[in-house]
Amino acid sequence: MDPTKKRVAIVGAGPSGLAACKHLLAKGFLPVVFESAGGVGGVWRRTLATTRLQTPASAYRFSDFPWPADNAAADGMFPRHDQVLEYLAAYARRFGVMERVRFGCKVLAASYVGDATEPEMESWERWSGNGEAFGDGTGEWHLTVRHGGEPASTQTHRFDFLILCIGRYGAPKLPTFPHGRGPEVFRGRVLHSMEYAAMAHEDAAELVRGKRVAVVGAGKSAMDIVAQCAEANGSKYPCTMVYRSAHWMVDPKVARRVNFFTFTSARWTELMVHKPGEGFMLSLLATILTPVRWAMSKVTEAYYKRSIPMSEHGMVPDCGFDQASLGWRLGILPEGFYSMVDEGSIELRRCASVAGFSADGLGLDNADGSGEPAVAGADVVILSTGFDIDRPLRNMFTSPWFAEIISSDGDAVLPLYRHILHPRIPQLAVVGYAESGSSIYPYEMMAKWVAHLLAGAVRLPPAGVRDMERGAAEWARWGAAARRRCGGHFLKSCVASVTTWYHDQLCRDMGYSPRRKDGWLAELLEPYGPTDYAGIQ
Repeated sequence: MDPTKKRVAIVGAGPSGLAACKHLLAKGFLPVVFESAGGVGGVWRRTLATTRLQTPASAYRFSDFPWPADNAAADGMFPRHDQVLEYLAAYARRFGVMERVRFGCKVLAASYVGDATEPEMESWERWSGNGEAFGDGTGEWHLTVRHGGEPASTQTHRFDFLILCIGRYGAPKLPTFPHGRGPEVFRGRVLHSMEYAAMAHEDAAELVRGKRVAVVGAGKSAMDIVAQCAEANGSKYPCTMVYRSAHWMVDPKVARRVNFFTFTSARWTELMVHKPGEGFMLSLLATILTPVRWAMSKVTEAYYKRSIPMSEHGMVPDCGFDQASLGWRLGILPEGFYSMVDEGSIELRRCASVAGFSADGLGLDNADGSGEPAVAGADVVILSTGFDIDRPLRNMFTSPWFAEIISSDGDAVLPLYRHILHPRIPQLAVVGYAESGSSIYPYEMMAKWVAHLLAGAVRLPPAGVRDMERGAAEWARWGAAARRRCGGHFLKSCVASVTTWYHDQLCRDMGYSPRRKDGWLAELLEPYGPTDYAGIQ
């Protein structure tokens, strides 16, 4: 097979798309990357002015491309958003990815066109009909692409293989309100955090300057927005954070003293959690060690509570730290957050729910369910209410059947083999959907796996689709159990607690040893990180 003759499309030039392109180029392919924005970086191009990396720079990197010494050291463990964006752009330039990206090109739809009908695909015993990445040569993907420029034009492009690197954060999740209590009755402006983050920094600052701002939510983006508004307006116009339950948010100074990733990315700590397809002995060991994990989490929890004034401000999460870490419901506080609360620049309003809008603000149901509803007055309301993470995938396909089978709203894990391939959708891979503590190098491992697959170096299970579906079902059962254990505080398709176990599977598929350390003691005790996988190309 001549890889230069195969037409491969990548949708998205965020971290996963850049990694996919880089490793396909290394295998001799000449992929085309469609990116709707004017530059690389994905969500890092749509951030607040104050946004920083949530994970240490040493963990958030590609395996064979270190951070520049000045970037990684100048701001400690958590570089600024502009430093992250420059790092990604430097990676793209270094490995020739920039030349393959078509900027200002938005993929509107993807259609699979071939001899096989959807009922025939559903009955296939082997993925893509014959178990090969490019199928039998009779099928191809047709992409409807809107090209920027004046005037904009829409064209159809044909490819032999499609890689979706569109991420999880492209569709806002908006709450619903009773009739007559929606945003339409509010005299101010209502927007989602995604819209606010996408604004130019100067426009975002102007929107909130000198105004009463209410932010609904208590996740990382909500806290960043609240802190930014507090810095802009001070105590004269305090920013109100409306929330139902708090999250485990760690002060960056505390995080620098206790590097949580040291404990979560080592094999000895992974022995304490259940893993998909682990077998009886490992399952028994995880059960036996569960009290040890619980005790370690309680010690960590007590340390954070003592170091961070969350109790004094009613910000102790409802879930334990063990539950939050299992589902990766963790984040880094903005610098000086609680100092701004103390000085009156931030007001914290816990409530059972947001009852709806009035002309002057938000109606809040009391957290204890008693008394008259409270009111949070505001000129601007920003809804930091999360994302419909499956919608971008569903909306990509013109086929209703493809859209239905690739997502599963009620399940904890997408039905993808190795979190990459759907057993019934041919000649297609998804890279970068699975969530982890440090997403960039797991995305890179997925990209390496896909490049090996297209080059013929990954052999799929011998029983074909049945084995692939069985593998996906193992992860689905594990995800459902993990969601139960962490009380529902589980990010969909989150592999944070079993990242090394997941990488072991990918390594074996590609023909590499999953044991990447020098000696058994190091293998057991030393944390795994990006550089351990640099030799896989």
